[in-house]
Amino acid sequence: MPHSSLFHGRRAASIENNELRLTVVEGGGHIAEVFHKASDVSPLWIPPWPSIEPRDYLASNDTTYGAGVESQLLSGIMGHNLCLDIFGGPSDEEYAAGLQPHGEASIATYALETGPSDIRVAAALSESSLRVERRLELRGDSVRVLETVQNLTATDRPVAWTQHVTLGPPFLENGATEFRASATRSKVLETTFGPADYLKTGAIFDWPHAPCIDGGTEDLRTFTARQKSGAYTAHLMDPNEPDACFVAFSPAHRLLFGYVWKQTDFPWMGIWEENRSRPHQPWNGRTVTRGMEFGVSPFPESRRAMIERGRLFDVPAFRWIPARTRIGVEYWIVCRAAERVPDRLSWPA
Repeated sequence: MPHSSLFHGRRAASIENNELRLTVVEGGGHIAEVFHKASDVSPLWIPPWPSIEPRDYLASNDTTYGAGVESQLLSGIMGHNLCLDIFGGPSDEEYAAGLQPHGEASIATYALETGPSDIRVAAALSESSLRVERRLELRGDSVRVLETVQNLTATDRPVAWTQHVTLGPPFLENGATEFRASATRSKVLETTFGPADYLKTGAIFDWPHAPCIDGGTEDLRTFTARQKSGAYTAHLMDPNEPDACFVAFSPAHRLLFGYVWKQTDFPWMGIWEENRSRPHQPWNGRTVTRGMEFGVSPFPESRRAMIERGRLFDVPAFRWIPARTRIGVEYWIVCRAAERVPDRLSWPA
């Protein structure tokens, strides 16, 4: 059953069946909610600060969101946002010209259309000369996502393209929420990640045991029990498996939530952790999140850094979209009751 609505004060479209309610917001096109009715929970993160339409943000007189380079993005971010055509921060020149962190796709205004069991979203990214379309189909306890990016220019384009999936409370719980992923070779971010970073900068490791600054290791299969922490790790999804996936499990809610996609479409996954570590607005030391961000790039970095990096573990760190070409991908979201966390998610029938 489709309907237009407000979601946390934002213009949105929703569809639902007996098991799930799916909500997409107009500003940024974010998948804001995958609500599991029996558990009364959506695993996706809703920030603890007020949410507004990104186009309504005015950096000149609004300090709620920090009035910095990421403030317009933070004013409207929620759930699963699309990073395109950069994953990370813009250069100084790009920011002066209006480009935001994670690119134009996360703050654009999308046209939303609903059918009996699907939501269709589309936006033309004027500064990036790209067109983005998504069709989200609600099927039982799963959501099928068909996503296309079209290069509107006569020039081949190197792009970052990342699904920035972020989980939050009450689904996400310190020391309790469990994770599994088809990850293999991994690397810690090459620079310090915030005021409470606890992982060894630039360390290479095998999933899931990340080296810590104190000489120990962190098992990334359980969300941290630390009081304050921040971290980012990049993971190569198993190249010997056609499908890649991550799955999260809440023991308290007996709820499983995860994504499955083609490894060749998105060979990388980044794990972003913000656990009450950022003292500045709008974070204010109270935000608990974990991002499971799968895409074509290992690290959030500028366009120049992405292109100069080229590859990691001999796997490309960006994707080309040829001139006047549309590229499509498919992935699935699964949200269902469960008694334990499985090692893998299967591609739904």
